[in-house]
Amino acid sequence: MEGLFAQIGRHGLLLVFANVFLEQVGVPIPALPTLLVAGALAARGEMGLASILAVALAGSLLADTVWYLLGRKQGHRILKIACRISLSPDSCVRQTETLFERRGKVSLLFAKFIPGYNTLAPPLAGAAGMSLPTFLLWDGLGSLLWNGLGVALGVLFHDAVGKVIDYLERLGFWAILVLGIGLVLFIGFKYWERRRLYKILRLARISIDELQGLIEAGEAPAIVDVRTRMRHLGAPHRIPGAIRMTLEEIDEKLSDLPRDREVILYCT
Repeated sequence: MEGLFAQIGRHGLLLVFANVFLEQVGVPIPALPTLLVAGALAARGEMGLASILAVALAGSLLADTVWYLLGRKQGHRILKIACRISLSPDSCVRQTETLFERRGKVSLLFAKFIPGYNTLAPPLAGAAGMSLPTFLLWDGLGSLLWNGLGVALGVLFHDAVGKVIDYLERLGFWAILVLGIGLVLFIGFKYWERRRLYKILRLARISIDELQGLIEAGEAPAIVDVRTRMRHLGAPHRIPGAIRMTLEEIDEKLSDLPRDREVILYCT
């Protein structure tokens, strides 16, 4: 039977491209193990280092450019779709918009290293009106840094990676089964985290109709608009009478909020 290393080496470039592309699109299939194996194969002389980096970069840029163009066309609405795909909803829209506000295009350099932000940063850049050449430059540098680190670790620890591959090869079918179960458990855990977060949010939420009912009943709840500055500029309309402040200002301005009424936060 042909060795597993040889089989990966034969189809390695296509596998690297596909895995990197799928992860950047939002599919929960981590590309780091593939990059590590590709790096180990490069150290053994079975794959070209430059070719690995080139196809990994192409996969990243292709996926990210699709998200960027969707962000340019759909604006912030596309972030809702991207956030549904992401298995890290706790690091979704508000955190990513805040990070993008603070760091701007430079955040694309390290976006790939932040769970959740790696998928949301490209459409956010598009929604913010960043030019395509600027996006490709900074996103390309960030992609090269992320992919390069994975491949470099594979080169550096190629002996250890080789031993793991040899062990998996001896396991045969059971190796595929174990890896498959591990992937399913990872996705299942992230999905459980996601449902738990949404359950907590549902307990603390008020619907539009309920809020309208309170206003019409004369109970006049205090409404605080804590959307990010980027979202506020992109959609300047707000609930009449809402108090505008950022989440960072809440502690400072807490004493200004009424104590005798419901306080409702309107967030991103």
